Amino acid sequence: MVTSSGSSRRANEGTGCDFINQHHRQSAQIGKSNKTLEKKLELPWYFKLTIILAGLSLFIFILIQASSILIPFLFAVFLSILLTPLSSLIERYRIHRVFASILSVLIGITFLAGIIFFFYTQIVSFAQDLGMIERRINELFAQFSGFFNAYLDVEPDTQLESAQDAIISFLQDNVEPLTRGVMTAATTVTMFFLIPIYVFLLLLYRDFLKNFFMMALARTDRDSKVENVLNKVRSVVQNYITGMFIVICILAVLNSVALAIIGVDHAFFFGVFAAMLNVIPFLGPIIGSILPITYALLTMDSFWYPVAVLASFYVIQLFESNLFTPLIVGQRVSLNPLVTLLAIFVGGQIWGLAGMILFIPALAMLKEVCDEVESLRPYGYLLGKVKTREETEKEYFSGRFPSFNKKEEIPGSGEYDGDDSDRKESASRKAGEDKTASKKTAE
Repeated sequence: MVTSSGSSRRANEGTGCDFINQHHRQSAQIGKSNKTLEKKLELPWYFKLTIILAGLSLFIFILIQASSILIPFLFAVFLSILLTPLSSLIERYRIHRVFASILSVLIGITFLAGIIFFFYTQIVSFAQDLGMIERRINELFAQFSGFFNAYLDVEPDTQLESAQDAIISFLQDNVEPLTRGVMTAATTVTMFFLIPIYVFLLLLYRDFLKNFFMMALARTDRDSKVENVLNKVRSVVQNYITGMFIVICILAVLNSVALAIIGVDHAFFFGVFAAMLNVIPFLGPIIGSILPITYALLTMDSFWYPVAVLASFYVIQLFESNLFTPLIVGQRVSLNPLVTLLAIFVGGQIWGLAGMILFIPALAMLKEVCDEVESLRPYGYLLGKVKTREETEKEYFSGRFPSFNKKEEIPGSGEYDGDDSDRKESASRKAGEDKTASKKTAE
């Protein structure tokens, strides 16, 4: 009985092993057939390129057509991320989330209203100098006309009339674009009234939206990768906005002090205006420096004053780009200059000034997502700053590309920098030498 039961058990085990082996063979055959089918269904490169270009064109078309909806919504998303810590702080004092969200929005509106009021008072004060600027422009026209008359043998009245005719013809030819620009600006102002409503709703339903992303993107209940991505995206936006605000405050102080030392009127207005344009990388500082340089050229007697303004702004921007922004904004928001310039120009072409401001933090968010998703890491590497070999190996290539993990051969340390084939060849050569030595010893 024992023998028969043991043999039957062994027979059952053998049958089970055969079934498992057969299952593995069938799975391998199915995998091979699937790979063969994928190879057969692989699309040619020009067809893939056509699909990509068509999708990109459709995406840009949607961005242009839906700009009146997307621009205020994106501003609201960034502002709500910025105000989330404030709302959470208010909720700690046992205040309902509805009232905490309303109070956070009111604090943000008060801050923006203060900035608008400051610029309004400065512009009113600046408008009082328009008469002096007009007289100075006439004097400069007279000086240039005298120069043309003395060296180019051209009548001054002819030059003034030609300049005036050119200005009038330019205005007449561009009446329609200017009118369209004014209408666009009015539409933009109307859109910004929606931003507080969006910010309030995003603050109120932030947990609901987070749960939605977790349910939609997480593969399992314990998958924390989506939550990590959401937290990092929020951290990047908060670091970018708060860091840029601190940098703007520092630049406003430095610009104002430099202009006041030089002796330019309305130094505080010009300094704050140039600092706020720093939110547009590369182009913002250039645009912000043009106004004080032009004002110094029109209102001051010596030509060295605008040169001094230009030199002071250049030195301040050197400190900003090499010291303030890397230390304050940090390395979390690290986009290379090529991608940043492309984002500015593309954003300006699609959405104008709003696109130049919004595309930078949006691209920083996209880079953070690409860095966390394994299949998108090459694109995150492309968007980021150029790094050294050691940093690249540590952050991305480690474990994926063995050629970046080779150790350099250290003389006398015994470490070898060759590949597996060289190592096998060296081992076989050494074994052959050992056999030869043992034969000679035996003889």
